[in-house]
Amino acid sequence: MKKIKQKTHRGTKKNFILRNSGSVKYKKKGSGHLTSKKATKRIRNLRKAQELSKADSKRLKRLIDRMR
Repeated sequence: MKKIKQKTHRGTKKNFILRNSGSVKYKKKGSGHLTSKKATKRIRNLRKAQELSKADSKRLKRLIDRMR
Protein backbone atom coordinates (compact mmCIF):
# COMPACT_ATOMS: atom_id res chain seq x y z
CA MET A 1 0.00 0.00 0.00
CA LYS A 2 1.36 3.44 -0.96
CA LYS A 3 2.09 6.01 1.71
CA ILE A 4 0.10 9.25 1.42
CA LYS A 5 2.39 12.18 0.66
CA GLN A 6 1.97 15.63 2.19
CA LYS A 7 1.37 18.25 -0.47
CA THR A 8 2.51 21.86 -0.40
CA HIS A 9 -0.34 24.29 0.24
CA ARG A 10 -0.51 26.18 -3.08
CA GLY A 11 -1.94 29.41 -1.65
CA THR A 12 0.83 29.57 0.92
CA LYS A 13 3.48 28.96 -1.70
CA LYS A 14 2.20 31.87 -3.79
CA ASN A 15 1.95 34.36 -0.92
CA PHE A 16 4.93 33.68 1.32
CA ILE A 17 8.67 33.44 0.64
CA LEU A 18 10.87 31.43 2.97
CA ARG A 19 14.27 33.07 3.50
CA ASN A 20 17.49 31.18 4.17
CA SER A 21 17.56 32.58 7.71
CA GLY A 22 14.22 30.86 8.39
CA SER A 23 12.14 34.05 8.46
CA VAL A 24 9.09 34.43 6.23
CA LYS A 25 8.59 37.36 3.85
CA TYR A 26 5.25 38.43 2.37
CA LYS A 27 3.65 41.26 0.41
CA LYS A 28 1.03 43.43 2.06
CA LYS A 29 -2.50 43.28 0.72
CA GLY A 30 -4.51 46.21 -0.59
CA SER A 31 -2.14 47.67 -3.18
CA GLY A 32 -3.57 45.93 -6.24
CA HIS A 33 -6.32 48.29 -7.35
CA LEU A 34 -8.56 51.17 -6.20
CA THR A 35 -5.47 53.11 -5.13
CA SER A 36 -6.77 56.54 -6.19
CA LYS A 37 -8.75 56.87 -2.96
CA LYS A 38 -5.81 55.80 -0.77
CA ALA A 39 -3.21 58.22 0.55
CA THR A 40 0.18 58.36 -1.19
CA LYS A 41 1.95 57.50 2.06
CA ARG A 42 -0.29 54.46 2.49
CA ILE A 43 0.39 53.20 -1.05
CA ARG A 44 4.15 53.74 -0.56
CA ASN A 45 4.09 51.72 2.66
CA LEU A 46 2.08 48.93 0.99
CA ARG A 47 4.89 48.47 -1.55
CA LYS A 48 7.32 47.37 1.17
CA ALA A 49 7.63 43.69 1.94
CA GLN A 50 6.88 42.59 5.50
CA GLU A 51 8.40 39.91 7.67
CA LEU A 52 6.08 37.49 9.43
CA SER A 53 6.23 37.39 13.23
CA LYS A 54 8.02 34.52 14.95
CA ALA A 55 4.75 33.09 16.33
CA ASP A 56 3.04 33.12 12.92
CA SER A 57 6.15 31.66 11.26
CA LYS A 58 5.94 28.63 13.54
CA ARG A 59 2.28 28.17 12.61
CA LEU A 60 3.04 28.30 8.89
CA LYS A 61 6.08 26.03 9.20
CA ARG A 62 3.96 22.95 8.48
CA LEU A 63 2.84 24.34 5.12
CA ILE A 64 6.07 26.04 4.12
CA ASP A 65 8.45 23.17 4.93
CA ARG A 66 7.02 21.27 2.01
CA MET A 67 7.94 24.08 -0.40
CA ARG A 68 11.63 23.16 -0.44
